[in-house]
Amino acid sequence: MNNKPLSGLKVLELASVLAGPAVGTFLAELGAEVIKIENPTTGGDVTRSWKLTTEDADSDLSGYFASVNYGKQHRFLDLKDADELAEVQQLARESDIIIANFRKGQAERFGLDFEALRQQNPKLIYGNITGFGAEESRPAFDVVLQAETGYMYMNGQPDSDPTKMPVALIDVLAAHQLKEAVLLALLEREKRGEGALVEVSLFDAAVSALTNQASNWLMNGHIPQRIGSLHPNIAPYGEILTTKDEKQIVLAIGSNAQFRALCEVLGLDELPDDPAFETNQLRVENRTVLHQQLQSNAAQLGCDDLMKQFLEKNIPAGVIRNLKEVFQTEAASELVNTEGETKRVSQIAFKIRR
Repeated sequence: MNNKPLSGLKVLELASVLAGPAVGTFLAELGAEVIKIENPTTGGDVTRSWKLTTEDADSDLSGYFASVNYGKQHRFLDLKDADELAEVQQLARESDIIIANFRKGQAERFGLDFEALRQQNPKLIYGNITGFGAEESRPAFDVVLQAETGYMYMNGQPDSDPTKMPVALIDVLAAHQLKEAVLLALLEREKRGEGALVEVSLFDAAVSALTNQASNWLMNGHIPQRIGSLHPNIAPYGEILTTKDEKQIVLAIGSNAQFRALCEVLGLDELPDDPAFETNQLRVENRTVLHQQLQSNAAQLGCDDLMKQFLEKNIPAGVIRNLKEVFQTEAASELVNTEGETKRVSQIAFKIRR
């Protein structure tokens, strides 16, 4: 982003792992000066040591750490040392925004809680991330939150154990919630000249993102089961077609018109008028038989040819890619930020046009 709308703002990051640092990186990309405090007695942010087996064991960097630490100043200061704590407290008094994820009672012990700091810095915006809420001291790791908020129960294949998402999804969701809250607090500060405490828990962020699955339960008493990539309300949606050249395409058919176009491409013109598949509800009910028919014809066509026809007819479908293939695309490569020897994807996926 060429325009840096947060230039001139000073951010103090008192957070580690993923959610808080992701917010810090987001603010840095928008032009803010971000100072990240790391504990020298523990080797800094714990994710510096969260390494793949192929990473350099002697390096103080990891891919995980690099993913959400970009454009920041890093200061190694021990909060248990009186002089170094005083330095951090002074930085807090000078900051526009603080991003923190202290355990319960820890911020107060160091005089780095919102109530203590707002007395000397009334315009301070304090973004606080907790696991299960401000009054809970329970350790919060992403997989635990995925378990306790329903994600693991409904994720996986019908015959598999409950399965976590392959990214720290709950941390990512909480980071997005806090980004929104901080930006809203900045807007309010412009109007009223006052700071604010904005808080989000991983638990609340996770539950908030259950969206349609939550309403399926709240309105219909439906407990989502493990159905792989299939959509409980739409078919064929999430069904995978394996092509003649053994590539895979996932379908996302959301309307009768799209279903009819899909059938035309696959040479199944009579299928949309079959009484078993005339409506979306019927297709959901009979999705196994439907998939068998779609797959039988898709197996006779190559992936490139099939996708070309799908795109020409605006049929929602996509090739299943690994990450190497993803970052070979121009669109994905444009989102990569490089800093020294590290790389990560940008925390900013939006564009502002004037």
